[in-house]
Amino acid sequence: MVCSHLAALEQALLAACRKEAYRGQPWSKNCREWVYFDVVFDLPALRERFAFPTCVEDSENLDPKSGQERGLYCARCHDAVMGRLVGAPSYPPIPERLGQRSKG
Repeated sequence: MVCSHLAALEQALLAACRKEAYRGQPWSKNCREWVYFDVVFDLPALRERFAFPTCVEDSENLDPKSGQERGLYCARCHDAVMGRLVGAPSYPPIPERLGQRSKG
């Protein structure tokens, strides 16, 4: 489970049966629990729906080699709930993108 600052979003996605593509520590020790969903987020709409504290920041990676993604990152807890960019292909599992073995 991600931190309490992002938990309502994560639970809403799971309740809506959205496909989870990866969960774990994808990039560095500065990441704690990151969960990726095969969805495209409308960040302004999410901010209207959920009362995120100021420590929750928009996060975007535009690099096609490491995987284009957009989501929300908690700067206090180093957790994130991420989706893909509009027009980006559905995710291959994150470990395959990074040359890692899947956890689980």
